[in-house]
Amino acid sequence: MKTIICPDKRALGQTAAGDGAELIRQAIAQRGQANIIVATGASQFEMLEALVEIQGLAWNKVTAFHLDEYIGLPITHPASFRLYLWKRFVSRLPLPLAAFHYIDGQDDPAAECRRLGERIAAHPIDVAFVGIGENGHLAFNDPPADWQTVQAYLVVNLDEACRRQQLGEGWFKTLADVPARAISMSCRQILKSGAIICSVPDQRKAQAVKKTVEGPATPLVPASILQQHPQTTLYLDRASASLLRSAA
Repeated sequence: MKTIICPDKRALGQTAAGDGAELIRQAIAQRGQANIIVATGASQFEMLEALVEIQGLAWNKVTAFHLDEYIGLPITHPASFRLYLWKRFVSRLPLPLAAFHYIDGQDDPAAECRRLGERIAAHPIDVAFVGIGENGHLAFNDPPADWQTVQAYLVVNLDEACRRQQLGEGWFKTLADVPARAISMSCRQILKSGAIICSVPDQRKAQAVKKTVEGPATPLVPASILQQHPQTTLYLDRASASLLRSAA
């Protein structure tokens, strides 16, 4: 796992987006198309802002997949990740995507997991844009994460630390408003990606970053599974990197 420490969040976003865009270009040049995974949350603000502004990308040759979504939350809710992705990514692209496979957590979560699993099996992922949670989660795989399942998407329970992070970031008014379950891409499915661009700004993520990078690979720190992927790059700012030995 390669680590790049940037001076601030803006530089982090620009660097991660630029590197990810180059990987997308390479996939299109080699196969005529590219498949990507797009994450949400406050950690992705700067990266997505930079990504949609990059010139010359053939977005009409890109198929995108949604990383995770709450169960039971309508798309009109301010915390809906479908709404987030439409507002911050899809609607801002200069060309329409070939396809975007959103997660719908409102009707039948098990059926939705099967549907998405069939779609992503037909679209091997070239680039996954992901983040890491304050509790070390990867997507919505909270600790202890299921590292064994080969199912592409699964229904997960959200632990209190994860739900408090969503509250703290301002997505919900009270902890009781934060859903207790979600549909998440599995850790093993994320590892199938050709390359992983992991953007993790902010001091509040520093402990999770340290455990992910310097600790043992364990389901108790779900993102530490990225140690097993040879083409993962972790993009940090000075705050999120502050506890790393290499940053001392």
